[in-house]
Amino acid sequence: MNRSILFTALFTALTLTACVQPDANPTVVTVPGPTVAVPGPAGPQGATGNQGETGNTGNTGETGNTGNTGQTGDTGNTGDTGNTGATGKTGDTEVIVVPDPPKPRP
Repeated sequence: MNRSILFTALFTALTLTACVQPDANPTVVTVPGPTVAVPGPAGPQGATGNQGETGNTGNTGETGNTGNTGQTGDTGNTGDTGNTGATGKTGDTEVIVVPDPPKPRP
């Protein structure tokens, strides 16, 4: 019962909104068409002009200077030879003695 009143009010509002009528007298706007320009009759032809004079020839540009070649660098000095290393120590001799196997007991 509590919600039925709410649903009834909502349903009534939606129903009335759907029944709204548009304006009975709509406004009509008439847009004028584009204006087209019509050309008039052609005028008389003008006199022919005089021929112009030939222009002067331009100056020739100068040739640029060639650059100088650089000098060759000096050869470097040879480095010193290093000292010879000392002779290494000779290794010790090691003797391995293998004992005889034990004799069986009689």
